[in-house]
Amino acid sequence: MSDKKIRVMIVDDHDVVREGLAGFLRAMKDITLVGEAGDGAEAVELYQRLTPDVVLMDVQMPRMDGLEATAQIYKHDPQARVIILTSFGDDDLVQDAIKLGAIGYLLKNASVKDMVDAIRAAHAGKPTLSVEATQALIRVQTRPKKRNYNLKEREIEVLGLLVAGRTNDQISLELDISRSTVKFHVSSILAKLNVESRTEAVSLALREGLLED
Repeated sequence: MSDKKIRVMIVDDHDVVREGLAGFLRAMKDITLVGEAGDGAEAVELYQRLTPDVVLMDVQMPRMDGLEATAQIYKHDPQARVIILTSFGDDDLVQDAIKLGAIGYLLKNASVKDMVDAIRAAHAGKPTLSVEATQALIRVQTRPKKRNYNLKEREIEVLGLLVAGRTNDQISLELDISRSTVKFHVSSILAKLNVESRTEAVSLALREGLLED
């Protein structure tokens, strides 16, 4: 093992969590704690000054969340090593973190050994995913793809207003288009969704998440 210690920075908005993580890091002979940040914005600024080897990054924080902070850190330093350490195992959150460049993803209930192993692996450029994160990625990859109804941007806007319960007159006013144009868009939407009524269109839109990003 190299005599050079792995320099780690902790990012979490809870003092108790940071203190707990700091405690076990100080007990490791090959790891040294070089900095702590209480939110994403502070983490980005501190990273640029300290350039730690590995960052333990929480997700939900004030001012700037962990994903945005991770993105900015990688923009500043593509060779950064960020491990997401969070209480949340949301499928899309895991995918977003990996896409942003995070080299690891662990839940906060991970054992001390798992965290230390992840830090050492990250320093060596090796990814580490918790079992929960791996399962989340599998679920995302095997999730049924949304059907493409080829709705145009304006049709999506109109569909969104239909879902919100707007009448044709209200849609006309909100989008600043004529009632006849609204009727044209509604007819086009019904045809593309292969439904016969506005109610069916709204139901299908909600069921298949057509208005989700």
